[in-house]
Amino acid sequence: MCVRRSLVGLTFCTCYLASYLTNKYVLSVLKFTYPTLFQGWQTLIGGLLLHVSWKLGWVEINSSSRSHVLAWLPASVLFVGIIYAGSRALSRLAIPVFLTLHNVAEVIICGYQKCFQKEKTSPAKICSALFLLAAAGCLPFNDSQFDPDGYFWAIIHLLCVGAYKILQKSQKPSALSDIDQQYLNYIFSVVLLAFASHPTGDLFSVLDFPLLYFYRFHGSCCASGFLGFFLMFSTVKLKNLLAPGQCAAWIFFAKEKKSKGKQKNNNNQIITAGLSVLLFDAILTSATMGCIQSKKQNITLTPPPQGSHRWSTTMCIYILLLGALGEALLVFSERKSA
Repeated sequence: MCVRRSLVGLTFCTCYLASYLTNKYVLSVLKFTYPTLFQGWQTLIGGLLLHVSWKLGWVEINSSSRSHVLAWLPASVLFVGIIYAGSRALSRLAIPVFLTLHNVAEVIICGYQKCFQKEKTSPAKICSALFLLAAAGCLPFNDSQFDPDGYFWAIIHLLCVGAYKILQKSQKPSALSDIDQQYLNYIFSVVLLAFASHPTGDLFSVLDFPLLYFYRFHGSCCASGFLGFFLMFSTVKLKNLLAPGQCAAWIFFAKEKKSKGKQKNNNNQIITAGLSVLLFDAILTSATMGCIQSKKQNITLTPPPQGSHRWSTTMCIYILLLGALGEALLVFSERKSA
């Protein structure tokens, strides 16, 4: 059992890392910024794989009553908001920034439990919320590549995440399982994003995308869809096998894993983003040395401005460390309460 838990945890960490890096590559390097289509594709693949898994007997999806489905409908709407706003934000922000802002959703949940449910909150959890909030609040003032639209969508994303988790915890335990909830999320997302692709202009604008018929784009989109499903599936397995505190510890490990490498004066890069900074910096540097051209259509990919993905200031490192400390305290408080 211990080996099984470790394998599930390592699978989760691998999928978490690979999913963020792949999505960032599609959004920022290939510049496929059509969120209704990109997220619609991911949820379509996820829904199909989950349906096939159900038919093969690998997972169990219960035939829920109409009342349970309707009660979950607001959460599905929030789920669409999470993935849509997250895609818009991730295309404009570096992964460390995005994850630091994403963690503020825990502050919303903590505030709701304290103010409305009158739950007793441990000092460690209060300190965690303050550290997460302080880290996110300091970011805009120290981000040399500050993007107002990116921060706007990140705020929408974290608000939706907070509201979604609150609704999820308020559901009756016997109403819908995690797989049932995700199945409904997939179905609703595919339908809503398909209808939204026309009014948002994504449906016709994508025809002008220069890499629409290239294997690099097709392979990356397929990888993002499969990785998103495996991340969801491993997350559900992790929650079922481990206590909440242990599950939170694995999530923290996936986010806060350190990666060592050289980038100007920095020796350590934190978070899944630590690796992403090194990876995307290498990709963008090679692109600036020689533009990537298409042999067939002579298409040139214009890389972002030099240094747009670099975090070289000491203050930014301290802010990310503060966010990591806040999340570590959150894991500690959850494990202690469990």
